[in-house]
Amino acid sequence: MTRIAIIGGHGKVALELSRVLTAEGDDVTSLIRNPDHAGDVAATGATPSVLDVENSTTAEIAEALRNHDAVVWSAGAGGGNPERTYAVDRDAAIRSMDAAVQAGVGRYVMVSYLGARQDHGVPPDNGFFAYAEAKAAADAYLRGTGLDWTILGPGTLTDGPGNGLIDVDPADTSDGTATARANVARVAAAALGLPASIGHTITFRDGTLPLAAALEPPDQP
Repeated sequence: MTRIAIIGGHGKVALELSRVLTAEGDDVTSLIRNPDHAGDVAATGATPSVLDVENSTTAEIAEALRNHDAVVWSAGAGGGNPERTYAVDRDAAIRSMDAAVQAGVGRYVMVSYLGARQDHGVPPDNGFFAYAEAKAAADAYLRGTGLDWTILGPGTLTDGPGNGLIDVDPADTSDGTATARANVARVAAAALGLPASIGHTITFRDGTLPLAAALEPPDQP
């Protein structure tokens, strides 16, 4: 049984991921900021743990992660406030990576977004700028750690049905990049069990390929 900690455990992706992982027999701890959300988390089969990562030290996060095998970052400030966006999506995310190292948790999966990169091209006067900057910084920091990392880059999130069909590395996005949150959860769960995903960024959207085929390493028959 694998012990997995999800940071941002009350988000829609995280709640679905908890359901998927616990159904597979994994032991899931979901870190949440608001204790009122504990019931929703427990209903997925995960164990809620209250920790405000925005205002927690690296040592405090490390203590929460100790004795786990993997970490999934699925937290976010939710936009709207640039200061909080930087505090959560960049600074707290980076502290969680350092905390994972301190706690001896080697596996780390980051939920990012399709198009996240340091040369993202979002103008500073755009409301998305702070988020683009924060995620680019966090992703770059993760790539420089010694963690066994995987970064997930889903397209525009929707509440559509997650049928487990995706397209990876979508070159043509003229018809949109809609990605069901349930599919993001499925990809995260699959990546956790896929050693070949370590050290890779997986960009994807809803598509036509079953997960097993879509995530198959290119050198596999």
